[in-house]
Amino acid sequence: MRLIIQPDYEKLSCWAARYIAKAIKEFSPTADKPFVLGLPTGSSPIATYRQLVAMHRRGELSFKHVVTFNMDEYIGLPEDHPQSYHAFMWDHLFSHVDIPKEQVNIPNGNAADILQECASYEQRIAAAGGIRLFLGGIGADGHLAFNEPYSSLDSVTRVKSLTHDTKVMNSRFFGNDISKVPSTAITVGVKTVMDAREVLLLVNGHAKARALQAAVEGPVSHAWTCSALQMHARAIIVCDEPSAAELKVGTWKYFKDIEAEHLDPDCLLVME
Repeated sequence: MRLIIQPDYEKLSCWAARYIAKAIKEFSPTADKPFVLGLPTGSSPIATYRQLVAMHRRGELSFKHVVTFNMDEYIGLPEDHPQSYHAFMWDHLFSHVDIPKEQVNIPNGNAADILQECASYEQRIAAAGGIRLFLGGIGADGHLAFNEPYSSLDSVTRVKSLTHDTKVMNSRFFGNDISKVPSTAITVGVKTVMDAREVLLLVNGHAKARALQAAVEGPVSHAWTCSALQMHARAIIVCDEPSAAELKVGTWKYFKDIEAEHLDPDCLLVME
């Protein structure tokens, strides 16, 4: 596991966006060989998406031959609801880049047969050749996608009930009314994420400090599903300093030392 500690949220987002862009360009995707990218929603990736959009507008990055798979979607929330993850992705990324609509994959939380939709989603990922790079975030309780604490680390795409804590956290997007937050969602499994060739996690803010400590220094445990990334051959966590507050001083210094040459002090911030 690599841990990239950046000073703040904007810097970590810029680092992540540049890493994603570099991966896509080095892959040289074509119509017959697209780059398959896994994507999250939530507050953590917003600035990363803003950076990717800025790169596209400057002519530095194309999504024409990128196929995407999102991590999750609420069940029963209409796709045009402002808090659906379909709406989120089009608002923050897809509407601003050149990705063809048919190359976007998001779980259908309104499918007539939800269980079949879950199975079909895994089949679509496999048919695309698997996910090359999975971008993700984690919750304050360490959940990866909607794989809440004590989820199986061998899980695949399925229906999950959301915990009270997750609903409380997400209620900020629903006018702070927890009753409006859906109680279930379709989510990729921990194994789905782990099967990606590469995983890049974004962690920001002091509220996620305990989760980051568990992911980096703790044992691999289904109590903190993010800790499974310790077992991935190509996992990177890019975090800000507030989220690293619970790490041991020695851990902080170790990663600062070995990753110093990979930091980008001239990262261009996009504040629009």
